[in-house]
Amino acid sequence: MGNRGIYVETVIAADLERVWAATQDPTQHVRWDVRFSEILPERDADEDAVRFSYVRRSPVHDVHGTGVSIGERRRPDGTRTSALRFSTPDPLSPIRSGRGYWRYVPTDDGRTRFITGYDYDSGWGPLDLVVRPFLGWATAWSFDRLRLWLEGGGEPEAWPLTSVLQPWRRGRPRASRTLRAPAGGSRRADHLHDAPATLAALPDPGGDP
Repeated sequence: MGNRGIYVETVIAADLERVWAATQDPTQHVRWDVRFSEILPERDADEDAVRFSYVRRSPVHDVHGTGVSIGERRRPDGTRTSALRFSTPDPLSPIRSGRGYWRYVPTDDGRTRFITGYDYDSGWGPLDLVVRPFLGWATAWSFDRLRLWLEGGGEPEAWPLTSVLQPWRRGRPRASRTLRAPAGGSRRADHLHDAPATLAALPDPGGDP
């Protein structure tokens, strides 16, 4: 993995518990996150981490992969985190393996800052110059879709990806409403430098030590 990690941040007018529930439950997660079609928890990796399988469906090919995640619900500073590693042996997948985190930060006015940072090894070589910006955009669009849902702007299913081509729908999700780099930072930075310590402790979902 290089130094061109993906970072997205949004502020949601919902308390931490609601954001946590909508993002940690696999059934709810796939409703708003366009990057996944299905997430199925499989078995415990240890007493805290959970293994899962995932599918990203498309009209031409379905990508299947595995992952392992761990969440921290109670931290001394009042925040929460979720770290994960994921991989796929599918030679047609644009991503071979990756790792990242979610961070949940309650604000003084009762809202929640929801942040992700992740990076991955490309499966498409030089074509990653096109894939990586698209994945960044898809992450940002999904984060705004989540925000709209939790703020009463419609169920996620009301905003399919095709709504991007419907500019007359004023309330549609927009990637531009999110931050794509930390304050004062760059999109091209290493966005895993602020990852929770739990990320380093996660096993390789592919089975390597």
